[in-house]
Amino acid sequence: MNSLLGLGATVNQGLLAQQPIRKSLANWGSFRHSGTCRVGTKFIPRQVFPNYGSIPRSYFLGHHRAGLKKMQNMLSSIDYVVECRDYRVPVTSINPMFEEALGKTRRLTVYTKRDLGAASGSNAQKLAEKTIRTFNKNGATFFVSSSSRADVGTILKHLRDDAEGPDKLVGCRVMIVGMPNVGKSTLINHLRNQGVGKAKAVRTGGQPGITRKIGTPVKIIEREGGSHVYVLDTPGVFMPYVPDAENMLKLALCGCVKDSVISPVTLADYLLYHINLNDAEVYKRWSEPTNEIVPLLNNFARHAGLLAKGGIPNTDLAALHFIQKWRAGDLGRFMLDDLKEEERRLQEGGEREIPTSYTQALKAEKLGRKQPKL
Repeated sequence: MNSLLGLGATVNQGLLAQQPIRKSLANWGSFRHSGTCRVGTKFIPRQVFPNYGSIPRSYFLGHHRAGLKKMQNMLSSIDYVVECRDYRVPVTSINPMFEEALGKTRRLTVYTKRDLGAASGSNAQKLAEKTIRTFNKNGATFFVSSSSRADVGTILKHLRDDAEGPDKLVGCRVMIVGMPNVGKSTLINHLRNQGVGKAKAVRTGGQPGITRKIGTPVKIIEREGGSHVYVLDTPGVFMPYVPDAENMLKLALCGCVKDSVISPVTLADYLLYHINLNDAEVYKRWSEPTNEIVPLLNNFARHAGLLAKGGIPNTDLAALHFIQKWRAGDLGRFMLDDLKEEERRLQEGGEREIPTSYTQALKAEKLGRKQPKL
């Protein structure tokens, strides 16, 4: 664990300094799987996303390391842990470091932003949630939409029944943990508002890094005779290294890393890849179904007035606005993770590997590339 926490700042600075090389518009169409593919009049979406080798593989910052260490040191005074994960990436937003750092403390898992991952009440949502519940063997599982009082109410009921502290005078202390920007602070504000009728207690924002240190206890449940329930907000903690570049794209698309880390056009292209696999009609205001992101963004920029000098479309700004529309649920509501793939992995007894350090992860990846293919 010490090697996880001891990753040097120079590693992270070097990673974050790596910006994807911008491809010229003239070369954009040369990517494998790019272009608008049609058989007759039917649009054929890409089935595989191009491999971008320059994607950064980490966002493990100094306050992540410090925050995780502080959480470990506080465990003796914590009675319950609530881990938040993003509903749109229910597998990718699992941080294995929490399993090691938080030990056997009682916990429950909350999948946030439920309303952005599937249509409410749909068969797809019901099937997805049935599958996700099988992933969590160590505690209860809950799903929370952005503004559903009923969803929050089920969590409050569970904590009221299950979260007990050792001392009625001190009460029960619950720690909220999770990856950056998965909705921890928002959940605390909803629990407080619905639990004790108070206004929000912690600051929220659309980018990661709003919470940089462990907060003071916030009361969310009052009990007669004491033993109230309090929650503590914590900084989001990223993993030291993400072996799969596509997983890094998923986390970036969901806002778990700052928008400046990965080229917005690359990220918008990855979003387009997923949109086309779900419903290309959502962007029909700006383009017919296409696999080419730059022409789509140029049309989007013209419609939205996102123009540079001389009326030239500001492609980067258009990409950021395009991504924000999806994050708000305006360009389809779907998951980025393949739940069937995770189900197969669990059935086969596979385990997620925890990278012990950035250097060791790179060595393992290099060794894997050298292995002969069967």
